[in-house]
Parts: sequence; C-alpha cells; structure tokens
Amino acid sequence: MAFPTEFKIPEKPDNSIKIASYNVAGLAACIKKGFNAYVDAEDADIVCIQEHKQNAPLSTAVNDKVYKYRYWAIDEKKGYAGVALFSKYKPSNVIYGIPGFETTTRGRVLSLTFASFTLIGCYVPNAGDKLVRLPERQVFNDRMEKYIRSLQKEGKSVIWTGDLNVAHTPDDLARPETNQRSAGFTIEERTDFDKVLNPSKEDNLPGLIDTWRHFHPEQKGHYTYYGYRFKCREKLMGWRLDYFVTTPDLLDKIVSSEIRHEAWGASDHVPLVLTLKDVEL
Repeated sequence: MAFPTEFKIPEKPDNSIKIASYNVAGLAACIKKGFNAYVDAEDADIVCIQEHKQNAPLSTAVNDKVYKYRYWAIDEKKGYAGVALFSKYKPSNVIYGIPGFETTTRGRVLSLTFASFTLIGCYVPNAGDKLVRLPERQVFNDRMEKYIRSLQKEGKSVIWTGDLNVAHTPDDLARPETNQRSAGFTIEERTDFDKVLNPSKEDNLPGLIDTWRHFHPEQKGHYTYYGYRFKCREKLMGWRLDYFVTTPDLLDKIVSSEIRHEAWGASDHVPLVLTLKDVEL
C-alpha cells in the first residue's frame, strides 16, 4: 500500500517551526512508496527518521537544496536500525550516540543542538520476541535517561523524538489485556519511561512531557504503528510507539503535537509532527 497521492497538511502558523518524526522501516523502500511526496507536502523545518537501515547515506533522501544539513547515524550491523536528521538550519553541535556509549548506541541516537533546544532523534531497541533483549533494552533506557538529565543539568531545553518503542499506558495500544508481556508494553519498559516523565528526585529536575498525550489527554485509538500481519491497520489494532517528549519549559511554545494518520502506507508507522512558536534555530 502506497501513500495517498495528495496530502491536506494544515498551514504552518506565522513565526513557528515544524519538526516531523517518522519510522520509515527501511528508507530505500519507503522512498519508492512515496516518502519524498510526504516530506515535500509537510515542509517541516527538521525531519527525523528512524530505522532507515542504510549502510551509507542515501542521496535520494529528501531534497538537498531544501534540507542542506543532513546527518546520518548508521548502525554497525548492516541493514539495521539507523537514525537520520535533515534540517533547513545548521545546528551548533552534532552528537552521535549517547556520550560515553557511542559504540553501542551510534545507530540509535543522534542529537542536534540549536539556539532554543537540543533535539534528540532516537530509535529505542525493541525488547524482542519472548523479551530476549529486555535486559539490553533496560540498560539503554537507563543510559538514555541519564543523558537527557545531563542536558537538563546544563540548562538545555530538550526535545526527545522518535520510535521510543513503548506504549506508555493502556490507552496507547488496542489490546492491552493480551499484551502485558509483549515487547513495548511490559511493566519494566513502561516504568523506565515513567522515570523520564516523572521528576528526578536525585537531581531535583522536572519530568519531561509526552506532548501528544498532554494535548489529547482522553483520546484513545490514536496509534503510530500497525503491524503488516493480520491487517492490523484495517482492524485498528495499533500501538502508539512514537513520541515527541519535551522538557516542560518548552510547553508554552508548543502550538500542536499531531499524528499524521492519513500518511499511511510507505511504512508500518505513520509520521508525527510537533509545531512550536517563538523558538530560534
């Protein structure tokens, strides 16, 4: 199933920027199915993709005249994972991986520093079938939280986005009762996510905000991932695994946090978009 031929993207407000995040589930294949048509229609200022599966940068990814600043985090394992960030604006700093753990996280985390915030593009490891990689996942979660807290200690505003591979609450997946021990909805993964969203008592730092849930507190049935098997999209059997999570100081600058449900077909995920006002890049 390919993307729609036309997109009805809301017009961006004056003095605002848009950041789009999208797990492309293999960029080369996603491009063939309409990825660039979506990027052109969305016209975000920054595009973050996850799971590009590239062994090297792909020249056909986005218009290089529009997105002049392109950064690729490539996993050591060929054809696996990967994060990329494409920006219309030049960041002041670029960090590949989680500092101190670059070798094991290089294909999972990519950070750009701008005047008003640090943007972290992230593809969190899946705990795997039968949760065989849950211990590895928890190590990653701990290192990720500490990295975010270190940025907060430096006084930085943070936007953490990507496929975070967790459905935070029962409202964030279609069938919570039967998925208690499924990767992405275990109590361990959800508790680790809580640690980021709750205040850090150890460091006296505020918790971060799940922006989509903040603006849509009661809504159910809004998912970002639908497995290809069993026609999950048609049956609305989805999971909300993709997020924009921000430090609370950015909350009054957020215009909207939305899921692009209509942009379905080029991946088993759909894009999401964060719009902010009065921020500098």
